[in-house]
Formats: sequence, structure tokens, C-alpha cells
Amino acid sequence: MGKDDFGTLQGRVVLVTGAGRGLGAAICETLAADGAYIVATDVNEESALSIVDKIKSASGEACGFQLDVGDEQQVQQVLAAAVQHCGRLDAVINNAGIDVTVGIRELDSADWDRVLRTNLTGPFLLAKHCLAHLAPGGHIVNIASTAARRAWPNASVYHASKWGLMGLTHALHAELRSVGVKVSAVIAGGMRTPFLLDRFPDIDASLLQDPLNVARAVKFVLTQPPETVIPEVMVLPMKETSWP
Repeated sequence: MGKDDFGTLQGRVVLVTGAGRGLGAAICETLAADGAYIVATDVNEESALSIVDKIKSASGEACGFQLDVGDEQQVQQVLAAAVQHCGRLDAVINNAGIDVTVGIRELDSADWDRVLRTNLTGPFLLAKHCLAHLAPGGHIVNIASTAARRAWPNASVYHASKWGLMGLTHALHAELRSVGVKVSAVIAGGMRTPFLLDRFPDIDASLLQDPLNVARAVKFVLTQPPETVIPEVMVLPMKETSWP
């Protein structure tokens, strides 16, 4: 990528986790429309391949892999396969996330471990192992949440994972700048995605935002000039109820 090509994603290879639906799918489609080659990964292989088909039907370029982000061996294998297939890797978007919405008394330790494994250990593993493959000027983007800024009941493990993800993001931002790798967090407010709509059928969707709006923020973060990095950006619906 030339020094004047920062405004576009043309020719850049971007791996997205949790790509099969919701925000992950929106990110894939948005970046592909701007010329990125998308490596779509999801714990559900069929979902990953479905978004690949959708991108290709719109004349974009993509490939897909099954990936459990908490499995270190799988992470290493998929990163190597993506680079072998595409010839390079320019960015990793850590979007995969899960939640268990119960009070602390009902929260099983196994569910605590499972959520942290996906939401926090996963981004750690992707960041750790992608460094061996990132092209010069590489970028790691972690999808955080307003749950990393404000707390509400019955979400202790989700809050812990997202606050931890913000800490990891800023620590890596400080550590990796010296080697030319950018690290950013996109803090997303409530979106009209299955993550919320499937679990809270009575939620007022008018209070939520289109995930494409957050995907555009991811594109904005990725297309800054080489001399500039955005450590974090927050994208809220105008009627966000989890933020003042």
C-alpha cells in the first residue's frame, strides 16, 4: 500500500472474527465494498461461508474459515492459512463476543470462563499470533462496548470481559506503536443485531442503531494516515439508554 492510499482499503487483507452475522457481517460487507479482501471467521463455519458468498455476489473478494477464537491452536492455524491463501495480512478485527445474562448468584464458573475465553482471551490470542504475519503498518481493532464504560445488573462477566478488553487494547497500543502496529478500540453502543434482539425480544429497537453505522467507524479507524492512530472511538445511538 502506497503512502497516499490510506483513504481506501483497496488491496488490504482484513481478518474479522465473529463474521457470520450482526456487526461482524456488517464490518465484512462494509470493508469489502471499499476494496478489502475479507477473511471471514466464525465459530459456525456455515455462517462464515455464507458471508463470503454474499461478498462475492457483490463482486467483492473473501474467503472463510471456522474459528473458535479461544482455541490457541486454531488461531495459529487460521492465521497461517489466511496468509498462505491471501499472501499477506493487514488487519485483524476482534469482533467475536458472547454473553450470559444472569445475576452473580446464578452465574456458573464454567460460563464465566466461556465468556472470558471468547471476549478477552480470544483477542489476546489473535493479537499475540497475528504479529508474526501482519504486513508493515498492520492494525488490530478490538470491538468493545459501552459495557466497558458503565455497569448494569446481571452482566458481571460481560462487563469484566469488555473492561478487560479496553485494558488490553490500550496496553497493546502503548506496546506496539514502536514497531509500527496500530491498535484501536471501537466502543459500540446498542445495535439492532441478533446479539441483543435474540436475547431481549421486548427491547425497543428504535433505541438501537444500525450495525452498519459502527462498521463505518471501523472503516474510518482503518483508513487513517500512517502517521495517525485512533486509540479508541465510541459510536452510540442517539437514544442510547446505557450511556448518559
